[in-house]
Amino acid sequence: MALKIAVVGATGNVGTEMLNILAESDLDVGEVYAVASRRSLGREVSYGDRDLKCLDIEQFDFASMDIVLMSAGGDVSKQWSPKIIAAGAKVVIDNSSVWRMDPDVPLVVPEVNADAVEGFAKKGIVANPNCSTIQMVVALKPLHDAATIKRVVVSTYQSTSGGGRAAMDELWIQTKGIYVNDSPTPEIFPKQIAFNVIPQIDVFIDGGDTKEEWKMKAETMKILDSGVKVTATCVRVPTFIGHAESLNVEFVREMTADKARKILRESPGIMIYDKPEEKGGYITPVEASGEFATYVSRIRDDSTQDNTINMWVVADNLRKGAALNAVQIAEVMVNKGLV
Repeated sequence: MALKIAVVGATGNVGTEMLNILAESDLDVGEVYAVASRRSLGREVSYGDRDLKCLDIEQFDFASMDIVLMSAGGDVSKQWSPKIIAAGAKVVIDNSSVWRMDPDVPLVVPEVNADAVEGFAKKGIVANPNCSTIQMVVALKPLHDAATIKRVVVSTYQSTSGGGRAAMDELWIQTKGIYVNDSPTPEIFPKQIAFNVIPQIDVFIDGGDTKEEWKMKAETMKILDSGVKVTATCVRVPTFIGHAESLNVEFVREMTADKARKILRESPGIMIYDKPEEKGGYITPVEASGEFATYVSRIRDDSTQDNTINMWVVADNLRKGAALNAVQIAEVMVNKGLV
């Protein structure tokens, strides 16, 4: 039977990507509805080769929906996801952070822990992890299976799209302004983002980490293995789309760069592009933009520590880091007969 799917938050960066990816997916989609707040009522968004008019979340009937893809922010999801399930929808796949650490809500990356979706029935919700966590655990999972990861040190280089459209606009406005000698005025970011990097994503918490850094640690433990230690430094950089990460990974058992490269070449969702050359031989966020894969480059041994390697991991944060992962969760649930 063809699926009925609603995308809530259809006018946002991730919502529009969800619609794009749904149109490209192998799901048997019968009806798709674009849902947003009342102020977006009637606004048109693209779905494949046709346009959908946005419907008001307050008036929309979720009762017959097989899948609801939620990308409207934590406050909206906290209020509406339980209402949507109570109204009769079969599952909400939520992109916000509000449900991720709930013990009754699966936190899923299909290449890593697809079977976890089977626990969705407790609340009817499946959580999509943080964008930076997703691409990291996709790269870590096959290596963990082979040699057991002991510790990960990660530094991220995260694009402005991770902060939404207003954040991307701020980068654009500041960049144009600097060329005509205007003084940049930070509004979305805590400091100037154009021609700068900011070592703060989200708010600071106890201990000095930011909430983004805490998310990477806590979510990796929930998704991959509670025994893996993660320490993160998350940095916002002046790019529009695509997150990059520098990983230093220590293993319990023997691991080398050559072994890691061979394992990752055979792993789902991963593309290896690792050719030390004067003009490249690695992937950057610009090249990953619009792509589905998680790219791994610059795989090399850490000469200071046994069984430790370095890697450079890049992905489109709006696709694999959000919208694609959500649609892949939907595909897993359909294939398992859960919806």
